[in-house]
Amino acid sequence: MQRNLDPIQAIHADIALRTHGEEIGMFTVKTANQTVADAALRPEPRDLFMGLWYEGEAACLFADSNLGKSIFAVQIADGLAKEEPVLYVDCELSDKQFQLRYTNEVTGKQHRFPAGLFRAEINPAAFDSEHYEERILSQIEEIAEKKNCRALIIDNIGYLCNASDKSVDAGSFMVKLMSLKKRRGWSVLVIAHTPKRNLSSPITQNDLAGSKRLYNYFDSVFAIGQSARDANVRYVKQLKARSTEILYGSANVLVYEIVKTDDFLQFSFIDFGKEYEHLKEIGPDDVELRRQRVQAMKESGKSVRDAATELGMSKSTVGRIYKELSCPTVPASRPGTVGQQEEERHEGD
Repeated sequence: MQRNLDPIQAIHADIALRTHGEEIGMFTVKTANQTVADAALRPEPRDLFMGLWYEGEAACLFADSNLGKSIFAVQIADGLAKEEPVLYVDCELSDKQFQLRYTNEVTGKQHRFPAGLFRAEINPAAFDSEHYEERILSQIEEIAEKKNCRALIIDNIGYLCNASDKSVDAGSFMVKLMSLKKRRGWSVLVIAHTPKRNLSSPITQNDLAGSKRLYNYFDSVFAIGQSARDANVRYVKQLKARSTEILYGSANVLVYEIVKTDDFLQFSFIDFGKEYEHLKEIGPDDVELRRQRVQAMKESGKSVRDAATELGMSKSTVGRIYKELSCPTVPASRPGTVGQQEEERHEGD
């Protein structure tokens, strides 16, 4: 059962958390029992967007270029700002580009965003490359405090961390960002990119630029994929969650179409679907692509049965490839053999 506290109770809970611990250097130390008892005084985190981002979390949304990351992020901000102030740090679009996205081309009508949605963009006249990352984070903190924003969306990390695709430097930047988030108790959604993907392969954590080191810092991660069946269709896949179970994995992705409704460019929900339905079809001779798909499932911890269901492949084919991946000394089945041809005829059964 979710427990909600009023502001006075929340303040008392925060005081309790501060006074029960023993401060030793950089750490606050408590017994495990005291930790649980203190944390129970805090309100349960709110769902900020469809189980993909929760209050107090650092979340990441990533995708390839031109798939609509910013469109989806603004849509999230627009909805959330109806409930609380939101700071959207926009390092992608100019004010004119932003305006055109949210103006009806025929009537000239402009979208009315909630009054609590604040947009910040870097002022070129005030740009200073010295201690760039520290200054950026410091000024984001200053703006958020001044505008009373506890929810931040940063679009995107590539502009704030010059080396976001290099694991060591990206990790250093994320340590600073996580420190700010935890100290302030803020909710942060970071937009990131992925290098050009093969549309035949499922989205995995390895597609996030900066990969493993960057991925590990986030509480939740979700991604936008391009549908191979329609240029305007996108799917959203959840890769990581700490506040809930994975709701939108490979077998239950969110399927959208990018449309402009009057003056608002947005992701319009179509249905739930399976990721493999939106991947580029693999021909019977594309053994390596088939193997890559199965390998992605194995690396994400999927069972043979679940992987077969999500990929629309037979369990025997998936099981064989799992075994080959676990025992690299076992030679892969030669394409075109009678046994493999029989398996491929039953794909998707």
